[in-house]
Amino acid sequence: MGSSAGRLYQSGLPRRQVVTALAGTMLSMFLGSIFMTITATAMPRIITDLGGFSQYTWVFTSYIITETVAVPLTGRLSDMFGRKWFFVAGMAIFVVGSFLCGISQTMTQLIVFRGLQGIGFGVMSALGFIVIADIFPPEERGKYGGLMAMVFGLSTIIGPTLGGYLTDALSWRWCFFITIPLGLIIIVLFIFLFPQLRVGGTRRRIDYAGAITMMLFITPLILALNWAGVDFTWSSPVIIGLFGLTAVMFVIFVFIERRAEEPVIPLALFRNRVVTVSGIAVFLQGAAFFPGITLVPLYFQGVLGASATQSGGFLTPMMLSAAVGSFFSGQALSRAGGHYRLQAGIGFLLMAAGFLLLSRMNPQTSFLTAIINNVMVGIGAGMIMPVHTIAVQNTVPYAIMGTATSMIILLRPLGGVFGLAIVGSVLNNRFISQFTGNLSAGVRAVVSPEQLAGIVDNPQALVNPAARAQLQAMFEGLGGQGTALFQELVSTLQNALNSALTQVFLVFFIVVVLAFIVNVFLKGVPPHRDRRDVR
Repeated sequence: MGSSAGRLYQSGLPRRQVVTALAGTMLSMFLGSIFMTITATAMPRIITDLGGFSQYTWVFTSYIITETVAVPLTGRLSDMFGRKWFFVAGMAIFVVGSFLCGISQTMTQLIVFRGLQGIGFGVMSALGFIVIADIFPPEERGKYGGLMAMVFGLSTIIGPTLGGYLTDALSWRWCFFITIPLGLIIIVLFIFLFPQLRVGGTRRRIDYAGAITMMLFITPLILALNWAGVDFTWSSPVIIGLFGLTAVMFVIFVFIERRAEEPVIPLALFRNRVVTVSGIAVFLQGAAFFPGITLVPLYFQGVLGASATQSGGFLTPMMLSAAVGSFFSGQALSRAGGHYRLQAGIGFLLMAAGFLLLSRMNPQTSFLTAIINNVMVGIGAGMIMPVHTIAVQNTVPYAIMGTATSMIILLRPLGGVFGLAIVGSVLNNRFISQFTGNLSAGVRAVVSPEQLAGIVDNPQALVNPAARAQLQAMFEGLGGQGTALFQELVSTLQNALNSALTQVFLVFFIVVVLAFIVNVFLKGVPPHRDRRDVR
């Protein structure tokens, strides 16, 4: 079997179809990943319209939970039934979910429909990196894996600016509607131009029990982490019950997977040190990076006073640096050999330094300083993105390539789920304690308990010009003292948000340091070894 890039490495497709497969995969990845940052930029205005600051992180958590479940199932099922129609189905689900998000009237509806979007993107994101392993030999996977990670970075560069513009100029709903025509075009391209890619072999039994029990231990765990300290105390029967259900379902899941013919997550993979270390490292990276993306616009708007368009533009350098880091990291993997530990280690150090600097910011921090801190996080995250996926692909037999790849892809957003869940609790609790604890008696005398409760639930209401003007007019009706009290209210709000967000950034710093320590145990794997079981 030749290793020429002009032919599909395993099944002999001509260059034209290889290019079509790569282009289609990159387009779907672009459209799916762009919505992570579009939604992050629009969220402050969405909360203004729909309310529910305490549910802020759930809009992202529901997306990542469903994506997490879809990824391993896609890896297994596409090995059995081929890649093409899973791509079509994934994009169709994503488009329908986007439309429903755009017409949502409550935060609950938006959260549910974001979950539907997550299923579609989970299918597409899993297949993206699996197809790279299908069509390119080991020595070229770093190059194209880095390119795929760069697509993620580029999409998130466009996302913040586009999301900010649509939110300010039209409505946050257009952040979702814009995907519909683009998604339909991609579906047509998939149907008529995308090649059939199948690993081969007989169709085997689907691990329904494993998939169901995986959902049943992930979901109660995330619910417990989101509700604890916000809606219920940590010692409440609800939280204890959810943690108990998580433990029971996890034990059942492990029992099922050890006996399944085609497990969703083959536990034997974790005997491989590269797989185990890579899995833990990407989990921890996801726990810091994905929540970081969602919270940066909140900091720029809520603490530094930027508009939605400005905050989108300020997030762009972070994502551009991630794209550049991914591209050059992938090139280095292909050209210089399997220096996985070194490249990922440098990336983790840069991420840690960036989050530490972010944790030291305050309302007087300049936009330039905040941008530089974000760029450090972005470069580091970009350097890490392709490394562990390629390391795993180059160390496992081809017979389980799709499963191993989907597992690594699964663990990064799963880490994001945990990170977002913990962030939601820390952010909400810290903000409430700081805001209510530092509010002066003079402001309390002017603001009714109902208005105060509304600000606590939705601090971003002051970003909305109409809401801000209404509240400001009420204060100014008291004369000069009222104007001073209004400025005091705004300052207290900004300081409370700053305290909450910088504490979260410090948590991210600790998480990334742990990831760096884990990465030290990653061993090198020669990238030119062909471990395929070619049929």
